[in-house]
Amino acid sequence: MSFSIKRKNTRQINVGNVKVGDGAPIAIQSMTNTPTQDVAATISQIQRLERAGCEIVRVAVPDKEAAKAITSIKKKTSIPIIADIHFDYRLALAAGKAGADGLRINPGNIGGAEKVKAVVDCAKRHDIPIRIGVNSGSVEKDILKKHGGPSAPAMVESAFRQLELLDSFDFHQIKISIKASDIIRTVDAYRLLSSKTDLPLHVGVTEAGGLYSGIVKSSLGIGMLLAEGIGDTVRVSLTRDPVEEVRVGYEILKALNIRQHGPDIISCPTCGRCNIDLFKIVEQVEKALLYRPEPIKLAIMGCVVNGPGEAKEADIGVAGGDGSGVLFKKGKVIKKIPENKLAEVLLKEVENWHGIDE
Repeated sequence: MSFSIKRKNTRQINVGNVKVGDGAPIAIQSMTNTPTQDVAATISQIQRLERAGCEIVRVAVPDKEAAKAITSIKKKTSIPIIADIHFDYRLALAAGKAGADGLRINPGNIGGAEKVKAVVDCAKRHDIPIRIGVNSGSVEKDILKKHGGPSAPAMVESAFRQLELLDSFDFHQIKISIKASDIIRTVDAYRLLSSKTDLPLHVGVTEAGGLYSGIVKSSLGIGMLLAEGIGDTVRVSLTRDPVEEVRVGYEILKALNIRQHGPDIISCPTCGRCNIDLFKIVEQVEKALLYRPEPIKLAIMGCVVNGPGEAKEADIGVAGGDGSGVLFKKGKVIKKIPENKLAEVLLKEVENWHGIDE
């Protein structure tokens, strides 16, 4: 019996030209790590993110210079830009004026009701949404005292306090995130939040860490929620090049059969029968296909005897032996090739592939 995911019905908002919620494709987000004031560097990074498939990008707005930079950045980029605002509500006003496609505010540090109203008025004026971004480290002090710490119910209460305030200003173009670095608390918080609202949810695990811990935490936390139908847009947090966040985000979606983007590469873990440098070949192919958006299933196997059979569902694959290997398609061996040409031949076949069986 096959596993299928039934997504929760949520309201839909527009983030620039990207629809979020109500069955729209789950959007992949990232955040730049360049100083936003460095317009050239930020443009360059966003363009790389666009090529990798990023659909919404957030930029830090720590001062007015960063807010003003959004105008110049948008002239050379195409995906929606979210302004990340902390502490100073006036930066939200400046970012909205500069052309930001959305605002992210934190309930714990944006200020009182009058300041929030000013941000809401700005969002209405420019017809842009607001993300209520709750982090476990910024829950209001009275809520922390009530719950004895930043528990899942505490984070949800913090989100709803801000949500009710925005609602009192007749503002409804909202999405919510509710993140902790602890995946169990994050999952519990999103489950509770999802049961109480039909607003679209931005899903992620905050401060997930470096490459390995970050991928594991994000895959488990985001994956569990998506498998339950919770989540309308995703950001993987890694202490790495943000392009890696986009790659991991799509890999999570592909693993759950939610969205297909770019190559799905199958490769064996190698064993004592492997007589080729499979690690090098896989790395070479992954790097070459980093910015290819079309879905295709590839196999890179270390054993000529078992490789084609084990990966017979792949569209195209190579399997190595002792100094040579074979090219195969849908499990059928096509031709023999030298080991040092395996990656080159596979990449050429991918370039000529048109999505039909040959």
